[in-house]
Amino acid sequence: MIRSPAEVALSLGVFALGVGVAAVTATLPSEGGYAGIGPNFIPAVVGAGIILLGVWLSIEAFTGGWRKRVDEEERFEPRPFLWVSAGLFAHMALIGWAGFVIAGTVLFACVARGFGSTRWARNIAVGLVMSIGIFLFFVKLLNVNLPTGWLAPILGGAGI
Repeated sequence: MIRSPAEVALSLGVFALGVGVAAVTATLPSEGGYAGIGPNFIPAVVGAGIILLGVWLSIEAFTGGWRKRVDEEERFEPRPFLWVSAGLFAHMALIGWAGFVIAGTVLFACVARGFGSTRWARNIAVGLVMSIGIFLFFVKLLNVNLPTGWLAPILGGAGI
């Protein structure tokens, strides 16, 4: 059985990243306010997910290699990569002044385009609905302030 050193290193690196996230999360306060969920809840869920992914990748790497390797038909495509990257950069640039919902909508539309969708109106509509839902979940349920930006008059006192 041939083990790829790159697969083993990446798998163990992902696992170590998850352990690092969990260690930092353990230092966050766990007392929840009236919502009952403390500021360490979401980072703990993310840390657990990264640890599980690292374990899964490690099992694959140590038992014969990752099962689905890239072949000639699945080589790197620069256009989808550039669309997703553009969406991430746009999100970072927009979130401070346009707000979470607008930035999230643009990110969703760019990622959908990167995955091959050319239906811009649908992508923007779905991204807008999802971004509003996520915004309201964090602001109303978890009591986490997110930037409202341009939608402050519509969203009222929610967010910052």
